[in-house]
Parts: sequence; structure tokens; C-alpha cells
Amino acid sequence: MSTHDLSTLKAGDPLPTLTTGPITPLTLALFAGGSGDHNPIHVDKAFAASAGFPDVFAHGMLSMAYLGRALTDWAGATAVRQFGVRFAAITPLGATVACDGIVEQIVEQKGERLAKLTLRATVVDGSVTLVGDALVRIG
Repeated sequence: MSTHDLSTLKAGDPLPTLTTGPITPLTLALFAGGSGDHNPIHVDKAFAASAGFPDVFAHGMLSMAYLGRALTDWAGATAVRQFGVRFAAITPLGATVACDGIVEQIVEQKGERLAKLTLRATVVDGSVTLVGDALVRIG
């Protein structure tokens, strides 16, 4: 449940930034085990090199999970009506990920007051790795 008063939100309001990381080999191994995604590109450096990458890199869904955590920490899990992302770039090993967003619009839909959000996950060098959107009940 959210501890924030979302009833006064307006277009242009930012979401709090959630910063996670750095991404370590242990982070990737734990996520692989928890998610069932054991793609070797994420945990085997030799395999990643054979595919043309300098090192392993984070699962896209790990960054999506971080972004989802930022969203639910802010709004509460039961308030989320829609949540989607597009993967824009890889998240390298060692990266710190910052997840943030902005309220784009307040709408009424099916008897609920909702905030349309734009979301993103960014690594320290400024690369946007995920872009997304969400629809959240605010009243």
C-alpha cells in the first residue's frame, strides 16, 4: 500500500527515483534462479564473448522488475492497472540503475481517477535501458 497521497497528483509531477545496484554476478545468478531465466548470456562470460559482448549483462526483466518496484513502492501494488515496457539497451554488469517517471495526464476511466505515467530505467552513464508506461489508480 502506498504511503503517499496520490489524490493531489497533476501532470508533470515526478515519481520518486529508485536507485539499485550495482549489478553483480551474484545479482544475475539470483535473478536467473528466481525467474527461471538461465540464458547463459547473463551468467557465462565465455558465452557472452562468443556472442560478441565484452561481458555478461543483466536480464531485461531484472530492470523491468526494478521499475515495477519503483512503481509499486510509490503507488501500491493494488493501484496498478497497466504496466508495460520496451527494452531500449542492455544493462551492463556493474551498472547502477535509476528508475523514475513522470505523470503525463490525469484521466477518468471506468469510474476511477487514474494517472497515466511515463517510466524509464537509466544506468549511471545516462543510457536509457527501458522505457515504459503505466496506468495507476489515484482516487
